[in-house]
Parts: sequence; structure tokens; C-alpha cells
Amino acid sequence: MAKDFTKRSDDYSKWYNELVVKADLAESSDVRGCMVIKPYGFAIWEKMQAELDKMFKATGHSNAYFPLFIPKSYLSKEADHVEGFAKECAVVTHYRLKNDPEGKGVVVDPDAKLEEELVVRPTSETIIWNTYRNWIQSYRDLPLLINQWANVVRWEMRTRLFLRTAEFLWQEGHTAHSTKDEAIAEAEQMLEVYATFAERFMAMPVVKGIKTPSERFAGALETYCIEAMMQDGKALQAGTSHFLGQNFAKAFDVKFATKEGGLEHVWATSWGVSTRLMGALIMTHSDDQGLVLPPKLAPIQVAIVPIFKGEEQLKQITDKVNGLKKELLAKGISVKFDNRDTHKPGWKFAEYEFKGVPVRVAIGPRDLESNQLEIARRDTFEKNTVGFDSAADYIEKLLEEIQENLYSRANEHRVDNTRSADTWEEFKSLIDNEGGFVAAHWDGTDETEQKIKTETKATIRCIPLDQPDEEGTCIYTGKPSSKRVLFAKAY
Repeated sequence: MAKDFTKRSDDYSKWYNELVVKADLAESSDVRGCMVIKPYGFAIWEKMQAELDKMFKATGHSNAYFPLFIPKSYLSKEADHVEGFAKECAVVTHYRLKNDPEGKGVVVDPDAKLEEELVVRPTSETIIWNTYRNWIQSYRDLPLLINQWANVVRWEMRTRLFLRTAEFLWQEGHTAHSTKDEAIAEAEQMLEVYATFAERFMAMPVVKGIKTPSERFAGALETYCIEAMMQDGKALQAGTSHFLGQNFAKAFDVKFATKEGGLEHVWATSWGVSTRLMGALIMTHSDDQGLVLPPKLAPIQVAIVPIFKGEEQLKQITDKVNGLKKELLAKGISVKFDNRDTHKPGWKFAEYEFKGVPVRVAIGPRDLESNQLEIARRDTFEKNTVGFDSAADYIEKLLEEIQENLYSRANEHRVDNTRSADTWEEFKSLIDNEGGFVAAHWDGTDETEQKIKTETKATIRCIPLDQPDEEGTCIYTGKPSSKRVLFAKAY
């Protein structure tokens, strides 16, 4: 499977693109900038979706669905919001096609022009807040905690599978609250949900922080984020949670009657993660032999490959394996018994290795005689011979070890590649030659932030929430600074 596969050290970008396609995760479609997520890739996304959905519901949220199309006038109601998304909007102007009179296929019917043009959803704040105006009248209607799983369209010019596509899948939470403090607490809570999911399920360590004013979500008063480090040292924004203040409530006139009999605008949040997490998962753990998946998100956690000649041997192995399968399934472990006779065992081993299946089990006639089987782990390629009677418990423990090892390995990489810089020359040298995260002082101005970005291509990924106050001077201007921020080149 890994033959002619580019190594990470040779061309990281090419390695990533080839891995996504060769591992059957996704492929480009005939629609510019859009992808087809293949069954194996979608199975991983479904596991992500299922775990996140549990976490959302455990924190009191309910799912709903809102229209794909948004009247163009809605976007103009919140100035910062429209400015932030205007360049990426796809717009529907007509609702009908007709046969070309000259026989050249079909053309847009000029008589079918929409009275008001519709924007294909780039994000749903406007259509949702227009709806919330009808749902919220009193403090009794609050808090309103809604999430939707949907697709969105942002007309990106430069695309890459999972990381940046014109259409992608995501979830977007939109909540309404009676007080500012409650809304801020909600935004912070959802940041914690995302961080917990990234670390416990994706085995991907993240830095929690807030974005600088220039990097905030369009229309937000504060944007909280989780930032992860990929194996090439670049940062990837893995999730965001926004405190929207009363901006959208005022734009769409969403008010509620207070307990005291007054009338006030509600306070809002929005938060989301997308199929970009698939790219993060791939780039955090995978290697030159292919995909590496943390067990908690692997569609197939255990692949069992029989080694046999003829139907009789396969039947004997199958009878033995059925008991093991039953034990593993009872433990909630997903198993595939690959009894195909169209491919040799070696080919199957390579396939499951390339697709990142955490544990592979091999069993042949000799193993039946000795009542043992060979168990291999994908993360370290270590193999062990284990007795049948203890195999299920061994595999259960092994999956936990693999999950923990992947997190530890990724965290060690992040720690080793996070450095501090105190001077401009030191900063430039680290960014250009070492990569990774660089903690440095910044004077807090948009002007300095943009100059650093222009000269080094590094951006402020976040102001870490756990960063202690530390008096210093800006690496670029020498002006006073109260704490370090995290810089990196990013996807």
C-alpha cells in the first residue's frame, strides 16, 4: 500500500495530499474546490460527530436545522459580519434553467430572477438570529442552547482536502442568554468541550487562548480558540468559540422581558468545529507508512487476518475467531475479520497498516495448535504472541495504551517545538529555521501584528489563557508588553 508514497521529510504537503487519497479518506470532485468524502473518511467523521454530539447534549444543548439559503439583506444588518464574509459568499440569483434556443445545452432563464438574491450559507448567525426573534420573548425562554450539524460554503480560492475547501461539513452552536456573564461562561465552557475532545479522543494536545482583535470572528467581541501543532511545526486552528455580545441581538432586534418587567437585548455566543479536524488528525499522528488513528476514533479498531490454505483451514480459524470477536464486541471494540480469499495476508497487513487500524491480529493453523495469536500495534509496530484466553483483555488494554502513547508523543513534539524569543533577530531565526510555536512579547497593536506577519509569515495564533503576566518589551517595536503571545506559521 505504501509503495511510491512520499516521505514527510521530502515534501510534507505532498505527503499529506497523497495520504488523504491513498488511504481512501477523500478525493477532489469535479466541482472546483469541493471534495468527496469517501466511506472510510466519513466513518471517522461520524465517530467525531457522535462523540461531540454527546458532549453538546451533556452540556444542555439541543440540535436543530436552519436554511441553507440566507437572504442577502440579512448579511448587511451586522456590518463587521458582512465585511468578514463578503469575499467568500456564493450567491443564488435565479431559480430556473431552460433549453438554449441555439441548442447548446441549458442556460439560465432570465425571466426567473429572484426578487432578493440568496447567499449560500457561509455561517448561520444571521438566519438564526432572525429566527430567534420569534422564539424569544421572555426571560423564561432563556437560555436558548441550539446546535446544528450542517454544511457551509466559503468560496476559497486555494483549497486542500479537509483543511480548506469551498464546501465543508461542520457544527455550529448558537446560544442566547439573559446576561453578559452567562454568555461569556457559555463561550468558555464550549472551548473546554473542544479542548477535551481534541485531547481525549483525537489524542491531540492543544493550547487554549483568545484571538487578537484582528483575528476575531467577524462580529464577535471575543474569540476563544484551540490551537494545535502539526508534525511540520505549523499551527492549525482546531476550534473556535465566540462571545458575540449583543451585536446580533441588536441587529435583528431580539429582546426579552426581564423578571423586573424591563425589556433588554439578549447576549449571544456561537461556536464551531469542522471537517478540518480530519486534517488535524491526519497531520498530528500519521507517518511514512500511512495513516495512524487513535483507537477512540478508528472505524476499525482491530483487524483480524486469517492465514489459511483452503476452506477447511479457514473454517477452523473462523470457528476460533468467532469467540474472540464476540468478547471484543462485548467490550465495545470494533472488529473486522478479513476472510477474503482474493488478497494474500501480506497485502492485507499492508492495507490495514496504511489505513491506520490500531491493532492487527494474525492467526494461522500453527496458532490454532498452540492456542496463540500474533498481535501487532500500529503506533510502534511492536508485535507480541498472546494466548487466546487472554487475548480480548490484552487487546482492550493495548488500545488504551495506544491512545495514551499517541497523545504523549504528540505532546512531546509540541513541547520540544515551543520556544521563547526576546529579540527580533532571535524571533526571525526561530520562525525561519526551527518553526513550531514561538512565545514572544507584542505591543498589542494591529499595526505591529501585521508588520510581523508581512515580514515573517508568522501570525499570532492566540494569547494563551494560561500564560502568566510577564513584563517585557515587544520584539518588533520595543514598546512595553505585559505577557507573551504565541506566534507560528499556520495552515
